[in-house]
Amino acid sequence: MNDRQDNADIDLMTEIATLYYVEGETQEVIANRLGISRVRVGRLLKRAQAEGIVDVRVRQHPAVSAEIEQELKRRFGLKRALIALDNGDVDVQRASVASLVADHLSRRLEDGSIVAVGMGRNVGAVADNAFDHGERQCSFVCAIGGSLRAGEYMNPDHICRRLALKYGGDSETLYAPALVQNAELRDALYDNPTVRQTLDRARRADVALIGVGDVSEDSNMVRMGWFSPQEIAEARLAGTVGDMMGYDFIDIHGRPSATPMQGRVVGLNIADLARIPDVIAIASENTKAVGILGALRTGVIDTLATSATNAHTIIRLDEATAVEE
Repeated sequence: MNDRQDNADIDLMTEIATLYYVEGETQEVIANRLGISRVRVGRLLKRAQAEGIVDVRVRQHPAVSAEIEQELKRRFGLKRALIALDNGDVDVQRASVASLVADHLSRRLEDGSIVAVGMGRNVGAVADNAFDHGERQCSFVCAIGGSLRAGEYMNPDHICRRLALKYGGDSETLYAPALVQNAELRDALYDNPTVRQTLDRARRADVALIGVGDVSEDSNMVRMGWFSPQEIAEARLAGTVGDMMGYDFIDIHGRPSATPMQGRVVGLNIADLARIPDVIAIASENTKAVGILGALRTGVIDTLATSATNAHTIIRLDEATAVEE
C-alpha cells in the first residue's frame, strides 16, 4: 500500500469515526452516506481504535467508586485509589486499569518531572493506553534492570521510551540485568558508576510506576525463567504472598519474606520507594489481591490502581487478617 492510499484510509477512518462517535450516526447511515458497505464501516471503526485515531474508554461513575476509594485511602493511608470496572477479558481489564494511571499521569506530570519505571505487563500497558502526546520535558528512568526473556513489551527501557513518546521528554536505561545469581554480585553492580548514576536518578523521582506480582507457578518470574516452580512453591510455604517490582518479596503483613529469592534483583527497593512522593502500584489481575494487600501494608504505596473486584477483596482480607497483626 502506497503513502497516498495510507493517507486516504486515514482520512476515511477519521471521517467515519467523527460521524459515529461525535455526531451519533448509525453505521448503516454512514455506509449509505459514503457509498460503502456497512461491514467496511465496522472494520474501519475497529481499525481507527487500533491505530489510535479513536480513544474509547468506559469510565466508572464517580458515585460507584467513591465509597470504595475512600475506604482504601482510610485503611492504608493512600493519597488516591484508581478503581477500574471489572471485565472478564484480562487484556481489557489491564487496559482499563492502565488508562486510569495514564490519565493520572497526564494531570500529575509537568516539566522537570522524573518518573521511575518498573517492569511488567501492567506497567507496560500504561504506555499503550496514554493518549497525551504532550510537550513536557519529563524524564522516564528505569528503576530495575532488564531481561532478555521479558521481551520489549515488559522491559523497563522499552516502556520508558514509549512513555517519553506519549508524554514528552527523555528516557534513561539502567545498563544492568534485572536478576543476578546472588546478593554479592548485585552489590558489586551497585558499585558500578553507570549503574549507580541511573539508580540515584531514579531515587530522586517524583513518581514511580511499579507492578505488584503474585507468587504462583504461572507468574511472570517463572515464565521468564527467573525462578523455578519449586522455588515459588517453597516461597509460598514460607509465607510469601507477592513482590513489589520484582525486587522485594513480602508476606501478607508487608514484611520482608524469608526466601532465598530475596536480594538478587538490581533495582530500587522498598526503602528507596518510601522516599518517592507518588508511588503508583498497578495490578489488574484478580489473582493478585493478597499480594496487593501485602504491598499496601508496607506503607510505601501512595496510589493504587486496580480492579473493583480486587478493591473489595483487599478490604475483606484486611478485615479478616487484621487481628493477626
